Amino acid sequence: MGVNPAPNSPRVDAVELSRALVRPGSVWVEVASVATTGSTNADLVAAARAGAASGTVLVSDHQSAGRGRFTRVWEAPPGTSLALSVLLRPPAPVPAARWLWLPLLTGLAVADGLRAAAGLAVELKWPNDVLAGGRKLCGILAERVDAGGPPAAVLGMGINTTLAEDELPVPTATSVALAGGVVDETALVAAVLEALGTWYVRWLTGTDLRAEYAARCSSVGRPVRVQLSAEEFVEGDATGVDAEGRLLVRVAGVERPFAAGDVVHLR
Repeated sequence: MGVNPAPNSPRVDAVELSRALVRPGSVWVEVASVATTGSTNADLVAAARAGAASGTVLVSDHQSAGRGRFTRVWEAPPGTSLALSVLLRPPAPVPAARWLWLPLLTGLAVADGLRAAAGLAVELKWPNDVLAGGRKLCGILAERVDAGGPPAAVLGMGINTTLAEDELPVPTATSVALAGGVVDETALVAAVLEALGTWYVRWLTGTDLRAEYAARCSSVGRPVRVQLSAEEFVEGDATGVDAEGRLLVRVAGVERPFAAGDVVHLR
């Protein structure tokens, strides 16, 4: 993959993950773990351009140049979070419009993994946040790569594991430990990837996931503000997601779909 591990050993055991996840018929074909890197998403974007296979996984204990949506910088103290990125190449028959579901599937998988490995019940905030007690525990970044073979999606997850209260980047953040969950990094990554593989296969086969997603998304059924740019926003009642994964918001009596935007829960 062209990623050079740091001299110190990572906390996540890639050998154990490979034994559990890389098997005939699995979505996952290669799992690597490093102690630190600039950005796991940037590493896998480069790997995708170099022709890396669908099912490639990279996890790091720390990243020094982590990125969020809208080029936001994301960094946590070493040893307090996990950066997990996966490279997937959906087959050509999948319409490009349905790719919007990929970050939503990732959120579902993180929620499943946290429940299975950490004992935490969490909720989703459309399109790319996982919340515990209303506070952000995980952010998701999806990127498309059109070079190096069939189009690829790189899906990145930044999961706060042991961040203490005085280490939180903002008061609205939290961590697995602060939320009362069990912290076992290797078990958590394994559970997230196991769940993501299942959701991805269901999505590939055309399963309608709207009801399942809406039932776990705290954005649905409440008033929201969709921030479209620094100056432009829309307010209304979120009613669900459509077949393409767009958030449906009833604005002045008319239901409108939104494919992108920062969502603020108004109550």
